[in-house]
Amino acid sequence: MMQKKCPQCKNLISITSPTCLFCGRPNKFVTNNYVKKKWNKEYKKDRFSNFKIIISKKISLLFIIIGILIILLISLYK
Repeated sequence: MMQKKCPQCKNLISITSPTCLFCGRPNKFVTNNYVKKKWNKEYKKDRFSNFKIIISKKISLLFIIIGILIILLISLYK
């Protein structure tokens, strides 16, 4: 098992452990990979997914405005 020294308390910890067992300091390389895998977060933003979110917000706003206009037109003709 490969080990390294914790920079804070200088005790040996496993390379694959997420935190130091003695002081609780997070192992930044393991924690960083864990967060990327678990939550699917990347440092570079995916522009396509952001574009889809913006379009979906605009489309939903458009449907709300059209619905309000239809309700107003129906109420005016009665």
